[in-house]
Amino acid sequence: RITAAFLLIVLSIATFSGCTTFDNFKTAFIDKPEENTATILIGVYEPMTGVDSESSQAEIEGIELAHEMYPTVNGKFVQLEYADNASDIYAAETAIKELILKEPAVILGSYGSVYSMVAGEYINEAQIPAIAITNTNPLVTSNNDYYFRVCYVDSNQGDILARYVLESKKETTAGVLLPEGDDAAMAMATAFTDRIKAETENEDAITVYEEYTPGDKDFSAQLEAVEKAGVKSVLLPGDNIDSINIIKQASDMGLDVVFLGDKDWSSDEFQDLADGVATDANTAFVNFYAADEAVNEEAEKFLKAYHEKYGENSVPEDAVALGYDSYIIALDAIDRADDDATGEEIRDVLKEERSFQGASGTITFNTTGDPIKTAYISTWRDGELVSIYTVDPV
Repeated sequence: RITAAFLLIVLSIATFSGCTTFDNFKTAFIDKPEENTATILIGVYEPMTGVDSESSQAEIEGIELAHEMYPTVNGKFVQLEYADNASDIYAAETAIKELILKEPAVILGSYGSVYSMVAGEYINEAQIPAIAITNTNPLVTSNNDYYFRVCYVDSNQGDILARYVLESKKETTAGVLLPEGDDAAMAMATAFTDRIKAETENEDAITVYEEYTPGDKDFSAQLEAVEKAGVKSVLLPGDNIDSINIIKQASDMGLDVVFLGDKDWSSDEFQDLADGVATDANTAFVNFYAADEAVNEEAEKFLKAYHEKYGENSVPEDAVALGYDSYIIALDAIDRADDDATGEEIRDVLKEERSFQGASGTITFNTTGDPIKTAYISTWRDGELVSIYTVDPV
């Protein structure tokens, strides 16, 4: 009955209103073209609840900003599919399994190397490429053909700081103070010392190499060794609290030394803990992104979009830029792969990535999925983060 009534209405319109009215009605309601509902899923695997949820927000901000700017690929809409690993290794296992069942083209994340390592086995087995954003642990990508990253690993940071000492400061000796039993600190220190010894062709170029117990309050013995050695640059690959205590004690002793640190020194948390003692006179550190160094057109687009969304005076954290880069690199790989490409085919395109222009600089993936890319040396000046040297990829 409903169908008959509907047809009667249509015939009445055609009879009394003429062909034009009926054609318009037919176009609007009968021949209405189907909307393009085709989508490509990109997984966002992050700790959105739990102890690491606040730390993951910068990565998510970057991904979402890039998605707002580039919402389609290959004529299809991109849908972000979120998976909360809840800052827990057991929940992470469940989250990655559930995400994989939804068949995303690429997975981005997670904040926290341990959660990425939990996911690695399942990602490799499912043959879905994944891109870590701020994971510095080399185990995330090692022995996993499907995991990539857009930041430097721990050892790379040591190499970058050594190049700063040699190329910018023009020094041929340096020192190291590191915590006992810290594998990441050891990897960073080894890369630092190896580069300086090789470039200077001097096995004695590291004139002071001292260990300390993590959590110590008194570092006078180590700092006296630094003073005696007469070095002007000292690597501190330990955690923020120990590093700040060492910097404070060195300042109290009147030591004229620049302490070198990892990317964590660029955080507001570090500056707050330092309470003004960390300045451009005594600190320099690796930074994965420098807002005052827009090195290419994409970096300019990113900064413009960030300012439009968060305010002209806002400064993006490096994790925001890296999250942004992870998304646009994923989109580029999907675009360059064949339509309806498999995960293996997208993985192969990522492996071939050369000189990709991202917000954080130029990125090329090496054979292990780690980036060969631009790095920055920054410092704190009057409470502001400033870039003081750019280390180009080699």
